[in-house]
Amino acid sequence: MARNAAFWAPEHHAARRPRLLARARIVKALRGFFEREGFIEIEPSALQVSPGNETHISGFATRYEPIGGVVTPYYLHSSPEFDCKKLLAAGETRIFSLAHVFRNGERTRLHHPEFAMLEWYRAGAPYRALIDDCAAVLRAAAQAAGVTGFRFGGSRLDPFAAPEILPVTEAFSHHAGIDLSTMLDDRDALAREAARLGLRVSADDHWSDLFSKIVSEKIEPNLGHGRATVLIDYPASEAALARRKPEDPRFAERFELYGCGVELANAFGELTDPVEQRRRFEADMAERTRIYGSAFPIDDDFLSALALMPPASGAALGLDRLVMLATGADHIEDVLWAPTAAPRETA
Repeated sequence: MARNAAFWAPEHHAARRPRLLARARIVKALRGFFEREGFIEIEPSALQVSPGNETHISGFATRYEPIGGVVTPYYLHSSPEFDCKKLLAAGETRIFSLAHVFRNGERTRLHHPEFAMLEWYRAGAPYRALIDDCAAVLRAAAQAAGVTGFRFGGSRLDPFAAPEILPVTEAFSHHAGIDLSTMLDDRDALAREAARLGLRVSADDHWSDLFSKIVSEKIEPNLGHGRATVLIDYPASEAALARRKPEDPRFAERFELYGCGVELANAFGELTDPVEQRRRFEADMAERTRIYGSAFPIDDDFLSALALMPPASGAALGLDRLVMLATGADHIEDVLWAPTAAPRETA
């Protein structure tokens, strides 16, 4: 499908329409699943004090300009997470959101500056309970799309098969030949391993940079083939919003869901300590400043709410990517009803 064709051109729309109708059925099915599970759908505000404080996610900035009043900076949210957790603090126990979110600088085969995120939270539930939710979401999407298999980039998976559960340390050992547990605090050792794998290593690469390179190049392409993969129990440094595992605090209660080599969802046993959360946000924003030369404000109201939030687990899933796999689409814009206008080309 030509990327430069207007989405509203009748012939272009006609070619995309079967996938868009499947998308509508999938959305309806997912809402039905969560409602049957006793969840309430909430509506987060797109305008936030902070777009989020993850090192590599960039936000869209805007301003509130009341007539004769004080101009206030805002950001379009990169996730509904902050509002969801504030509502957990308010007393909600099972909530989900199907929201459009915004991330600046992201436009590829799998990325779009505005996209749909399915996010849900279970108060009082362990993070592994969300693995069952993810499996149910895959089944519901397949049934709604009328397919028995997902496909992308030459890979296929059975959405009705139980996901593979793969600890991060095992993934590093199997797919990269690295004993990650012996070098969790050793940047130079991990750099040597990355170089051995043929990856570009820079002098200013931190441990997390190297970890991300190895995951992206050597781990992710091998995940979710034949059946979905749940990559679980990340190093604590790679889970800024997650609790540490009580039995081994070197690792965090985090997993990611993969299908056909594509990251679909990210889930946490949620951190509820506002002091520790502030420390992590500040560290991530210092790292963002080092890499990109800018940082985002911290939402103090969110940290205040975090002190009241009950133990909970939450997951965020990219709806558009799920629809891509369920319909066999090659590009994210093939499953968006109205893609964002393409940027102007410079002369």
